[in-house]
Amino acid sequence: MLVSDYNYNLPEERIAKFPPKVRGTTRLLVLDRKTGATKDSYYKDLADFVNPGDVIILNDTRVMQSRLFCELPDGRKRELVVLERHGDEPERVMYRGKLHDGDVLFVLEKNNDEYSARAGATVSIERILGNGIAEVSSDTPLAELAEKYGTVPLPPYLHRDATEEDKKRYQTVWAKHMGSAAAPTASLNMTEELLDKLRAKGVIVKYLTLHVGLGTFLPIRSDKVEDHHMHSEWYHIPDDTIEAINNARTAGGRIIALGTTVARTLEYYAKTGKTEGEDDIFIYPGFEFQIVDALLTNFHAPKSTVLMLASAFAGWEHLHNAYDHAVAEKYNFLSYGDSMFIC
Repeated sequence: MLVSDYNYNLPEERIAKFPPKVRGTTRLLVLDRKTGATKDSYYKDLADFVNPGDVIILNDTRVMQSRLFCELPDGRKRELVVLERHGDEPERVMYRGKLHDGDVLFVLEKNNDEYSARAGATVSIERILGNGIAEVSSDTPLAELAEKYGTVPLPPYLHRDATEEDKKRYQTVWAKHMGSAAAPTASLNMTEELLDKLRAKGVIVKYLTLHVGLGTFLPIRSDKVEDHHMHSEWYHIPDDTIEAINNARTAGGRIIALGTTVARTLEYYAKTGKTEGEDDIFIYPGFEFQIVDALLTNFHAPKSTVLMLASAFAGWEHLHNAYDHAVAEKYNFLSYGDSMFIC
């Protein structure tokens, strides 16, 4: 199976560069994964496509302000993205610009809307690991530096710096547990009003935590899909979420994953029986889903791991046709864009 097989034409103008003015006003393309039939709708009307007794599961991770602007002693600017930490392993960052073992970076803070003033904190490069990743150390924990001096780590394809508005909008309305390097983006369109509407219809809303990590940023570098290794991400599934899944199974309700992060976590639990730990599951076509019955997700980038997960769930032919329809109908794609409900 080749990575190049999972490609489609995505015009630049179809990539949403900013969030919608009002959260939850995005469009929704509903895809029947059995027949391939599609229906154009709106995210706010999701309740029309769910049933009483269905369980929708949300990721309550909170995105770190993990993008740090720094400079070398000679004034050359560099950017770091603080990555999630697993247990006692060394701190790591993604970096932009050339760095070497032993370099010391001065963390910058905003001065008149520009990151130009040295904050008095430093980050030392302990070891370059390759692929733009380095092990680092600092006197102050990186998470604290990021929270104090960092900004939102917007996806690079947006080609812009984060604004104050992004600090609010690149975060779910229920974000709780700090630890993600990126947002669970299908949830960015969800509102408390819609959740109340779902509950009023008899849908059960539950949560789990998966801290979105390094795998979100890294491209697939192998030609063969099967050769790609997913980076691990920490997760936790509460007991009441497991109970709701089991009860719905008994009663005939569907399990709806809000986003690929939730889908990965639930299917890793189905595979291992573990409700907490490190999730490194890579889902691609041929995978048999054990828990997830429906998937609410965004439109994903060509040749990405999340596109392959959606392909595994919907079937690549059905998904590809739906994406072509979305492009023709001028849906907005990627993190700040419109969504799909695959059921």
